[in-house]
Formats: sequence, structure tokens, C-alpha cells
Amino acid sequence: MFPFPRKCFLYNRGLVPYLEAHEWQRSLLGDRVKNPELEDVLILLEHPAVYTLGKGARNDFLKFDPQGKEYEVHRVERGGEVTYHCPGQLVGYPILNLQYHQKDLHWYLRQLEEVLIRVLAIYGLTGERLPGFTGVWLEGYKVAAIGIKVSRWITMHGFAINICANMSGFGRIVPCGIEDKPVGSLEMWISGITVEQIRPLIANSFAEVFNLEFVTC
Repeated sequence: MFPFPRKCFLYNRGLVPYLEAHEWQRSLLGDRVKNPELEDVLILLEHPAVYTLGKGARNDFLKFDPQGKEYEVHRVERGGEVTYHCPGQLVGYPILNLQYHQKDLHWYLRQLEEVLIRVLAIYGLTGERLPGFTGVWLEGYKVAAIGIKVSRWITMHGFAINICANMSGFGRIVPCGIEDKPVGSLEMWISGITVEQIRPLIANSFAEVFNLEFVTC
């Protein structure tokens, strides 16, 4: 890791369709593959209800027909199994060049978890890692999922933390392929919590963990 803060563009967006955000990420990553000296990026947003599957995800973790028209479903290039995005869940897409941080994917995943664990600690909550899994748990409930793609040490995809989400959509899948561990939302512990309250906390924690200086866009 470089000893001085690295510049990072911060984009705070509201509700963005999944495919629009996906194409945005791909464009940013492509630019940085061509020119690795470009600044890092962090996008924070929400998605309308959508299911996404990692590149090797199993369809049998869906409890509905993915070919049907009832739900929006996309298979993408990130790692991991199936997950659900919806309003009330804050999604973070870091486009980081790990050559300026640490060229270690295990380290990167643990750092993303650390960002979220520090935010929970602000509310007096103890976020946990579970051996053999990626993500953050709170009192046995998975509150944050992580799935990434890295190309030439440049990242895309990222993390999603449930804040005040309608959790019923998770009932139509086996979230992240884990059948015996429930999914939770922060409003179970913090009454009245909103996405807008969490956004700056996530951004500040992300800047601290990755030693970044944000340029707000």
C-alpha cells in the first residue's frame, strides 16, 4: 500500500437499474485496463428489485424459473452464487487498481469486510466474519454480501449491505448458496435506520481502510 492517500472518485447515486450500473462499471474498468494510472472509483447506489448470479452460480438456488418474466435475473462475471438487490440495500462498486494497494485478492475481500464491520461498530454492533465464507454477519444473520471480479488487478462488482430492505425477495432464493444461515437487515437492530444515514459512514470507512482521498462527483 502506498504511504499517501490515493485519489478516488466518489459517485453517490440513487436508484439505478442493474444493467445500467453494470455497463458503467465495465466502462470504468476498461478505461483503467487501457490506462492504469487513472484514479480509483467508488460508486454507491441502490437497485430496483433484481436477482444476480455469479459466473458459476447454480440455478437450483433459485426457487423460481429464471426464464420466466416475473423477476429480473442476470448472470454476470462476478464470483459467488445468487443474491438479491432491492431498494433499502446499499450497493458499493469499487473500481480499484490493486497495484496501488495490494495485489492479493484474499486481502481485498477481507478489507471490504473490514469497511462494513467498522460501520457496524459505530452503532455498537459487532460484525463478524465466518471461516470459509465471504461477507459480514450480525448475531448469526448475514447482513452484507460480497462478490467481485478482478481484471489485470482492477476490480469491479463489490458489496451490498441490507439496511432497511424488504427482505421478502430473499425468500425466493438460497442467498449466496448458504441454506442454513438467515439473512438480516440493519433495521432489525437499529430502528428507523435509512440508506442515506449509512452512505457517508460507508464512504468514510472505505477511505480509511483503503487510504483514499475522495473527489466527489
